[in-house]
Amino acid sequence: MDDTATLRQRIAPTSKQAASNDKDPSEELSHGVYPPFKLPRYTMKDLLGAVPAHCFERSAVRSLYYVARDAAMIAGLAFAASWVEAAFGAGGLVKDSTMLKWGCWSVYWMVQGVVFLGVLILGHECGHGAFSTSKRLNNHVGLVLHSFCLVPYYSWKISHARHHAATGHMTREEVFVSASRSEKLGAEGKSPPKSVEVDGEWLDELLEDAPMYRLGKVVLQQLLGWPAYLLTNVTSQPSYPPGTNHFNPDSALFEPRHRTLIHISNAGLLTMVGLLTLLGRYVGFAGVVKFYFVPYLIMNHWFVLITYLQHTDPMLPHYRGGEWTFARGTLCTIDRSVLGFVGTFFLHHISNTHVAHHVSSKIPHYHAAEATVALKAFLGDDYTSTSENVYLSLWRNLRFVEDEGEVLFYKDAYGRTSRKVKLEDSPSDSGVEVD
Repeated sequence: MDDTATLRQRIAPTSKQAASNDKDPSEELSHGVYPPFKLPRYTMKDLLGAVPAHCFERSAVRSLYYVARDAAMIAGLAFAASWVEAAFGAGGLVKDSTMLKWGCWSVYWMVQGVVFLGVLILGHECGHGAFSTSKRLNNHVGLVLHSFCLVPYYSWKISHARHHAATGHMTREEVFVSASRSEKLGAEGKSPPKSVEVDGEWLDELLEDAPMYRLGKVVLQQLLGWPAYLLTNVTSQPSYPPGTNHFNPDSALFEPRHRTLIHISNAGLLTMVGLLTLLGRYVGFAGVVKFYFVPYLIMNHWFVLITYLQHTDPMLPHYRGGEWTFARGTLCTIDRSVLGFVGTFFLHHISNTHVAHHVSSKIPHYHAAEATVALKAFLGDDYTSTSENVYLSLWRNLRFVEDEGEVLFYKDAYGRTSRKVKLEDSPSDSGVEVD
C-alpha cells in the first residue's frame, strides 16, 4: 500500500454498518435521534402573547443589584487569590506545596472566568435594553461592563442586533454562518482554499475525523474564537470585505452615524488597558496574567461554547430567504439545561432561556425562566431544548449544509443529515430539503 493510501486509511471516516454489509454510509440517516421537523406557523404576535406581561418589566434597581453582586464576587475572589503565593509560594506557610498552589490558582481561574462572563452577560442585557427602561443608564453601565471584559460595547451591540434581526438566515445571519457544501468541499470537485489533495480527497476534510486534529481546532476556537471574531469578523458572512472588524469606525459593519459610538467603545477598551497597566505596577506582569488574563481566556471559552452551541445544534434549521420569517428566526436557537446552578446563578440564565431571549431580547434574565415555561407550554414540540453535555455537543463534527434548498440542517462527511422536514407541513414541495 502506498503512502497516500495508508494516510487515507488512517484518517478517513469509517462506518461499522458500511463495513459489515457494504451499504452506502449516506443511507445511514440519523433521523431516529431527532423528531421530523415541521415549519413553524407562528407570528411574532403569537409568540409575544404567550409570555406573561410582567416578564417584560425591567427594574434598574434589581439589575444594578446583580452588577453589585458580581462585582463583589470578583473582588472577593481576587482578594482570596492574593493570599495564594503567601500561603503556598516560595517561602510560604506550607512547605512542598507547589501542587496546592497551582490547584488554588486553577480554582480561582475557573470560577473567576465564569463570574467574568456573568458580567459580560449583564452588559449584553444593557445592549438589548433589558437592563432598565433608561437608555442612558443602559449605555453607561453597558460600556463599563463590556470594557471590563475587553469587549467593545457599541461595536458589538450593533453587530449583535443584526444577529437577532436575521437569526438562522443563510445570507443575512451575522455570526456562526453555516458553511455550504461548495464552501466546505470545493465547487465542482475543486479543492477549497488552502487544501491539499490526497488520493482524490481533500486533506483538511479527511483530517477533521482525526481526534487530535479536531481537538486542536476546538481548542483554538474556544480560547481565541471570540477575539478573532472581534478582530477579523471570522464566522460572519463571506460578503464582508477583508479587514472588517469591530474597532475601525469605517468598517463595513457600521454606518457613518456610528463613528462616534465606535470611538467611545475603543476609548473604553483603552481605559481598561490603562487600568491593567496600572495594576501591573503593583503585582507585576505575571500578576496581571494570573489575576485577569487567565480568567479572561476562561470567559472566552465559556462565551464561545455557549453562543456557538445555541445556534449550531443539529436539531436547528437554517433558512434561505424563501422560507425565513422573523418569527421562524427567533426559534432558531436551543435551550440547554445542562449547566445547572452555574448557568442559572453565575451566568444569569443565558443558556437555559435563550429561546425566550430571542423571542424578546428585552426580557430581563430574572424573568426569563418564567417566560421560558410559558413559551414551552405554548410551543409544544416546536420548543427546542436539550440536556446533552455541552462538551459532547461541541465535539460533534458539524460539517455543512447543502447548496440548494430552503430549509437546511447540518450534514456530516457522508452527507447524512440529522433531521428531515415533513413535507405535508411545508407551504410547497419545492425548495425544501428532504431525505
